[in-house]
Amino acid sequence: MKITDLEKRIGTFRLQIDHLDIEPGRIHGIIGPNGCGKTVLLKTIAGIYKPDQGRIDYEGVTSREITMMSQRPYLMDTTVYKNLIYPLQIRKIRPEEGRVDELLEKAGLLAQKKQYARSLSSGERQKLSFLRAVIFRPRIILIDETFSNLDPESEALFTEMIREIQKKDPITWVIVSHQMEAVHQLCEVVHHMEKGRVVEK
Repeated sequence: MKITDLEKRIGTFRLQIDHLDIEPGRIHGIIGPNGCGKTVLLKTIAGIYKPDQGRIDYEGVTSREITMMSQRPYLMDTTVYKNLIYPLQIRKIRPEEGRVDELLEKAGLLAQKKQYARSLSSGERQKLSFLRAVIFRPRIILIDETFSNLDPESEALFTEMIREIQKKDPITWVIVSHQMEAVHQLCEVVHHMEKGRVVEK
């Protein structure tokens, strides 16, 4: 993915990315102080915000192959199972029950498969949100501060699952986090942002 001359204004804030290469199949981290535009950049890549000018070349990746995890995941008013398979349903992909159960078991949520999703703890909600992001095998996953709210066990689980995915069938990850140590341990490329721009460090 190549971002060129991108601008997005929100109120008095201005995102201005002259050039940014997000190399496919790698784990990218974006770090920077609060208010520097990390979330605005992710939402613009995800198509939630429309650029005021500039270009994002997705290099053949369609919007249906991109997903974004937010800091506070939205869960639908239904079961854990139905929340998990929703990305498959809207893409008309038949759920593989074995894989669904395997993902739930790996995250320690198999016993909650039929449970009302909004009754989950905050940590369990993050786990379900992560599973929902990976279940349809997207080509780009954007993660906004999810790691900042995780307990050590969940953070280790996410890291392990990301590395497993990258070994089998690498996809592109763009991870925004204040957890500097976690970003540098997991990410292969780290981009620094300040005042709406990507800066070299």
